[in-house]
Amino acid sequence: MPAPKLYKNYINGEWVEPRGGKTFENVNPADKSDIVGLFPASDKCDLEEAVAAAKAAYNGWRLTPPPKRADILFRAAQMLVERKEELARDMTREMGKILKETRGDVQEAIDMGLYMAGEGRRLLGYTSTSELPNKFAMCVRQPLGVCGMITPWNFPMAIPSWKIFPALICGNTVVFKPASDTPLSGYNFAKILNEAGLPKGVLNLITGSGGKVGEPLMRHPDVSVISFTGSTEIGRQVSVACAPDFRHCHLEMGGKNMILVMDDAKLELAVDGALWGGFGTTGQRCTAASRVGVHKKVYKQFLDRFVARAKALKVGNGLDPTVEMGPCINAKQRESVHEYVEIGKNEGARLLCGGTALTDGDHAKGAFYAPTIFGDCDPKMRVSQEEIFGPVVSVIPFDTFEQGVEIANGVVYGLSSSIYTQDVNRAFAAMRDLYTGIVYINAPTIGAEIHLPFGGVKQTGNGHREAGIAGIDVFSEWKSIYVDYSGTLQRAQIDTHS
Repeated sequence: MPAPKLYKNYINGEWVEPRGGKTFENVNPADKSDIVGLFPASDKCDLEEAVAAAKAAYNGWRLTPPPKRADILFRAAQMLVERKEELARDMTREMGKILKETRGDVQEAIDMGLYMAGEGRRLLGYTSTSELPNKFAMCVRQPLGVCGMITPWNFPMAIPSWKIFPALICGNTVVFKPASDTPLSGYNFAKILNEAGLPKGVLNLITGSGGKVGEPLMRHPDVSVISFTGSTEIGRQVSVACAPDFRHCHLEMGGKNMILVMDDAKLELAVDGALWGGFGTTGQRCTAASRVGVHKKVYKQFLDRFVARAKALKVGNGLDPTVEMGPCINAKQRESVHEYVEIGKNEGARLLCGGTALTDGDHAKGAFYAPTIFGDCDPKMRVSQEEIFGPVVSVIPFDTFEQGVEIANGVVYGLSSSIYTQDVNRAFAAMRDLYTGIVYINAPTIGAEIHLPFGGVKQTGNGHREAGIAGIDVFSEWKSIYVDYSGTLQRAQIDTHS
C-alpha cells in the first residue's frame, strides 16, 4: 500500500506541522492494515498558538456584518454538497459506519450550514415597551469570544457543524479539536470553511489526544465557552475545569434510551424501529435504542421477529453497499462491548443472539461484533442501566403503560425515548411523562432534525441544547439596551405610586 498521507494542523490561516513533530495513525476500523493518514499529535504549545490566533481574529470577525458571515457559511454548505460522496467515503473509511449513514452525516452538516446562513439575516432580539415615557427598550445578542469545540468520533462532521456553524454566525472564533479516531473528517470540514473564505484565525483545527490538547483547551482562560459532546465522565471534567473562572460550558453526554412497544403497536414497524435504533451506527450513538421495553401481551411475538432480523443483518466494511452494519470504532471499544456482554450473562439476562466478536474471513482485520440481543432483562441490570455504546440491545418485559414509563425514566440519563402505539391518548401521555429531551411517537430513538433543539436532561446534559435557535443561545449572550430620549433624569425602579 502507498505511504499514508501526512496531515497538518490549521492555525491562523496556515497548515502547519505540530511543534513537537509527533504524529499518530488514523486506522480504518474495518481493516487495521489500512492507515487512513498520519495526523499531528499536538501538545499545549500548538494549542496556545491556536487560541492566540482565535483571540486575535475575534474583533475583526465580530464586527463583520452577520449577513457577510452568512455568505461564507452558505458557500461552505455548497461545497459540502459538491463533495458529499468523497467526504462520506473518507468518513466510512476512518470510522466504519455504512455509506448511507456517512452520507447522512455530511447532509446534516449541509443542512446546518444552510440553516445558520439564514440566521445571518435574523439573529433576532426584540424590542419592548418601557415603564417610563420617551424611553426605548430592546435586547440584542452579542458573541462570547473564543469557543473551544471538542467533538466525538461517531458523527465526525455533523456534530462539529452543530457547534461551529452557530458559533461562527454569532461572531465567535473557534478552536476545534476533533476526536482522535476521526481527524480526517475534521480536517475536511476545516479545509472547506477555509476555502469558503473564512478570515485567518477565525477557525483553527488542532488534532491530538484529550490529555495533550483537550484538557488544556478546556482550562484555557482565553476560551470563553467549551462545547463538548462525549461521555458523562469527561463532561464532568469539562464542567469542573470551567467552573473556577465561570466560563461557559455546553455538555452533550451519555444516553440509555428506550423504545416502549405497547400491546396495540404495529409490531413490524416496531421491529423496524428497534433494529435501526439499536444497530444503526453499530449502536454507537448517544441516542441509540439500547433498551426496548415490550408489553407482555406481545413480548414473545416481538422478540421472535426482532431476533430473526438481527441475526440476518450483514456486518462488514461500510464501503460495501450491501453491508448493513459496520465495525466498532476500534478494538478497545469492541473489548468494552464484550465485557458488557459477559456482565449481562452473569447478571442472568438471556442471550438470544450475538455475544461474540467476528474475527474470521472478511472480518479478520476489523473490530467487528455480532448484533447482540438480551431478553428477559431486569430494569436494574447493568446492561439495562449503563451506556454500552455498541451493538447490544436489552429487551425488558412490562405489564402496563405506567410501568413502562417508570422503567424508561429509571436511568441516570435522559436524552431520547420512544413509544409505539396506536392509542392517541397513550401517545400524548407518553409525550408528557417520558422525562427525556427528545420523544418519538411510532419512530425509534434516533433521527433528530437540525431545526429542533437537540439535547437531554439529568446526566445527559447541563441544560443547553444544540441545533435550531437553541444552538445560537449557546454561543451568544443577551444584552439589554435602554435609550432615554426624554431629556430629563428618569428613575426606573423607583416607587412613584405612593
